[in-house]
Amino acid sequence: MPSAVSSFRLLMLAASLAGGSWAVAAEAPAASGAPVRAPVESSGLDAPLFYQLLVGEMELRAGNAAAAYEILLDGARKTGDERLFRRAVEIALQARAGDQALAAAQAWRTAVPGSVEAHRFAAQLLVGLNRVAEALDPLRALLANTPAAERPETIATLPRFFVRPADRKTMAGVLEQALQPYATMPETRLATLLANARMRLQAEEPDRALALAQEAAKLDPSAEGVALLALELMPQRAQAESIVRDFLQAKPASAAIRLSYVRTLVNQQRYPEAAVQLETATQVDPALAPAWLSLGALRLELKQPREAEQALRRYLELAEGRSESTQPTSTPTEDGSIEVVTASPAEGVTQAYLLLAQAAEAQGQYEQADQWLSRIDEADRALSVQLRRAMLLARQGRTGEARELLRKVPERSPQDARAKVLAESQLLRELKDWGEAYQVLAAGATRFPDDVDLLYEQAMMAEKLRRVDEMERLLRRVIELKPDHYHAYNALGYTLADRNVRLEEARQLVQKALEFAPNEPFIIDSMGWVEYRMGRPEEALKHLQRAYQARPDAEIGAHLGEVLWSLGRHDEARRVWRDARERDGSNEVLIETLARLKVQL
Repeated sequence: MPSAVSSFRLLMLAASLAGGSWAVAAEAPAASGAPVRAPVESSGLDAPLFYQLLVGEMELRAGNAAAAYEILLDGARKTGDERLFRRAVEIALQARAGDQALAAAQAWRTAVPGSVEAHRFAAQLLVGLNRVAEALDPLRALLANTPAAERPETIATLPRFFVRPADRKTMAGVLEQALQPYATMPETRLATLLANARMRLQAEEPDRALALAQEAAKLDPSAEGVALLALELMPQRAQAESIVRDFLQAKPASAAIRLSYVRTLVNQQRYPEAAVQLETATQVDPALAPAWLSLGALRLELKQPREAEQALRRYLELAEGRSESTQPTSTPTEDGSIEVVTASPAEGVTQAYLLLAQAAEAQGQYEQADQWLSRIDEADRALSVQLRRAMLLARQGRTGEARELLRKVPERSPQDARAKVLAESQLLRELKDWGEAYQVLAAGATRFPDDVDLLYEQAMMAEKLRRVDEMERLLRRVIELKPDHYHAYNALGYTLADRNVRLEEARQLVQKALEFAPNEPFIIDSMGWVEYRMGRPEEALKHLQRAYQARPDAEIGAHLGEVLWSLGRHDEARRVWRDARERDGSNEVLIETLARLKVQL
């Protein structure tokens, strides 16, 4: 039996659900100073109904959700109270009783036909129960009962409610039908275009989504919602990028869209273009701290340590000593690639110190690099800091000390131990000690069997050691464990092509990688190299030019130059090779290519 306190709480809850007022009326002073009682609002709750609601809540407290649902739904039907209908729906959802939740929502719609919330609940429940076509009627009712001033915002939010229907194509069609009356109204036309476009994108119909987005852009090229949709489309349809560029031309001060555009470019590894956008962002708003941090990271990735240092120092001037909201930034990961993350002010400053240490190291300023690292005292960054310190020691020939430094980092979890293996192998890889790196990774793979990251890195070291059979075995194991690991497909396909063997299989592997990452420059480079090996230099040239434009990496430049050279375009080849050498004169593929072709720059 419930305690006296529990019973009182149940009484209060039941009264609240029924709209009753149990508290003593508050006394408010009148103009004369004498207290007066606030008027008591009468409730539609009579004694039998109150008892019914109380019993319903007690049944729920006792764990009998089915009985509670029936009692509260009966009370809702008697009173027409929306709070009771909502409570009945909630109880059914908590019990994972979708059909009962829908029955309550439908009863709610019948009892209160002007309730926008009731229609929304019914539409969502029908979609969740895979009865997508039936959602049309409540959607139409929802829109019809929404005040005209609120309708554009309601239309814009509708796709969020239907992110995971089993039949997304049908859902997109149903929403399009529901929105049809509003497609030509000036006040709702843009919102309708965007909602339909987003639903088509969710339905994996990017061409249809792009056409709608382009129509929306013509209607209002300065609409932020249009630009955001285009950014989502960019990975699948390159034509969407022009919408983003037009928006930024119309609204150059829109930092949020520009930084989102930078994130998209970084994800496509189009680092030079991302850097240009960040330069523009800092010119438009010199106090935009996140742009300076991201610019520093990109300049470092592009092997421009001095420019990186300038950007990072400017970031610290803006960020240190003041509170800022969470900010998106681009920063290198442990494997050297760029990743866009969301950084708090403290995290941003820590990232800046790490990047400044790398910039100083790249310029041979080891003491300065260590000074930057000494400013970081976060325990969560211990491995990152020690890895950089280990790199500094290794560059000075103190490899043993460097490895010992990494091994002494505390292991608070298996994840820490795994990260230490990757960090030590990265150190040895930087030193080109392929054999030791392979042994470290092999030992790690024994401790963490079937870890795809360790297996992949071990495969890369096997390739460096010219143990191609071992590399292929490891990569095929990676693919078996993670069938969408496009780096594994690409690595195996490129290696076969580079050795000029099993070229048709190589092409199939790289093509598979491109299906997962169609804009990845290094995979596009691999396809170009495969085409070249198969005797199709003109086709190879298209891929390699695209790859080099997106990512002017020295290895891609070496391949592009060789294809140009084979086509007799020697001056162009030399220009590409010179550019690649300026970016990374120590690149092994570039050095080998120039030596093999006996080219003097």
